[in-house]
Amino acid sequence: MAKALSKSQIAAEVAEANGISKKQAVAILEQLASLAYKHAKNSFTLPGIGKLVLVNRKARTGRNPATGETIQIPAKKVVKFRVAKAAKDAILGKK
Repeated sequence: MAKALSKSQIAAEVAEANGISKKQAVAILEQLASLAYKHAKNSFTLPGIGKLVLVNRKARTGRNPATGETIQIPAKKVVKFRVAKAAKDAILGKK
């Protein structure tokens, strides 16, 4: 399996494809990340890639795997990423 691209590798690819400096590409990536963090509460969409959404999980009963004892898991908020259909089709191929 191939290794994931690092931030600097992504910045280099973006810079080369758009004819900008690597420093500008890094600044764009950082701005995009801070924008996503700021707006994830309402949901943040990257067209063609996916969407960040905030989901409320209900309280539930779980089990401690070591002892088998049942425990209460409290309600909490989690961030989820939903992959766009276009990204799924591009990566997996159309069915």
